[in-house]
Amino acid sequence: MPVPTRASHSSFSTTHASGIEVPLRIEVKAQVPAELSDVLAFYRAELGKRGWQEKPGGTMVAADRALLVFASPKGPGMLTLDRAKGETTVDLVQRNTETAAKANFLPISGQARLIFGYLRPNVASLVINDQTIEIAGGENHPQALDLLPGTYPYELRAFGLLLRADTVTLAAGETWDLSDDKKPSQIY
Repeated sequence: MPVPTRASHSSFSTTHASGIEVPLRIEVKAQVPAELSDVLAFYRAELGKRGWQEKPGGTMVAADRALLVFASPKGPGMLTLDRAKGETTVDLVQRNTETAAKANFLPISGQARLIFGYLRPNVASLVINDQTIEIAGGENHPQALDLLPGTYPYELRAFGLLLRADTVTLAAGETWDLSDDKKPSQIY
């Protein structure tokens, strides 16, 4: 994943599924002391060299923000650029469709998937979209739920207590992880 050499800060993260070495998702975040138009030109050139193809329907470019959607050799990709404090912030994500399919993390077409499980010794329940889903206790018993894109309030309960109440915003083709102790995180 390319990062301009002039980046003042950059970080790289990956998301893995248990037992699968290849990451489901790779993300690069950077801050570059350059104009948005220059950083955009850099990424269009560098990603093009790597076989990424820009999808015109997903492109939005303004003076202080850009969003580009790509088809990459491994799966969907997205580049978001913003201006802040005299720098261009970069968020570049590549999702690996083959790995997500192996891990059973791909949602039904046109929907998003939630993956959730509970690691404590008791049964828990997830209340979302007017459903209550029981989650087995003991070992991790991951479960999946496919939902239409949208924002959903949810509650995670165990021991008769509310552990977490929050919302999760889902887009088609995404997979998110819900757990008892942190905010939802996108894993594909």
